Amino acid sequence: MSTIAKSLIIIIAFFSLLSQGLCIVCTNNDLKIESTKSGKVVQGKPEWNVVVSNTCKCAQFNIRVTCKAFQTVEPVSPSILKQEDVITYLLIKGAQLSPGATIKFSYAWDFAFRINPASSFTVPC
Repeated sequence: MSTIAKSLIIIIAFFSLLSQGLCIVCTNNDLKIESTKSGKVVQGKPEWNVVVSNTCKCAQFNIRVTCKAFQTVEPVSPSILKQEDVITYLLIKGAQLSPGATIKFSYAWDFAFRINPASSFTVPC
């Protein structure tokens, strides 16, 4: 094998290893969740708008959030928020949320529930 070919293989291997070490991994801190009153009243309860934003440079999927004792008189589509156990909910059926994208849903209850990011997986980017 020629010296040039060997050098080229070494360079390609080096950059391949280097790029794997610099891969971005999103964390729960890259999911921002905000709840605000909409001003509407549903069955005598205030409506709350929730926005989940992906602030990571990579897409995330299988996003789960936690919320203790979540209740609503305004149905939330299970395609957006599906309960998995007592406090864990899967967002958008586990589908990918692109960088900078948001998920929005509303619910109605006497007070705002604390919704926290629990886990997600990062799409390599």
